[in-house]
Amino acid sequence: MVNATKGLFVSCDVPMAQFITNHNSSLPASQKFVIHILDNTHLFVQPHAGEMIRNAIQEFREQNSYEKPT
Repeated sequence: MVNATKGLFVSCDVPMAQFITNHNSSLPASQKFVIHILDNTHLFVQPHAGEMIRNAIQEFREQNSYEKPT
């Protein structure tokens, strides 16, 4: 019998994949969303995690953006 799991395929660069896996490992076991790390730039995650990943990336970018002083 074949076992299938519904999820999202995430393709990104190496630093972003590391950011996503680090974010996943910082969560409690009941909230982890990475199903499988396929390689350095591809992840398979739970379907509901798409928006959460986008929000985490947006927060990270906002915290690490530079605005030239006036």
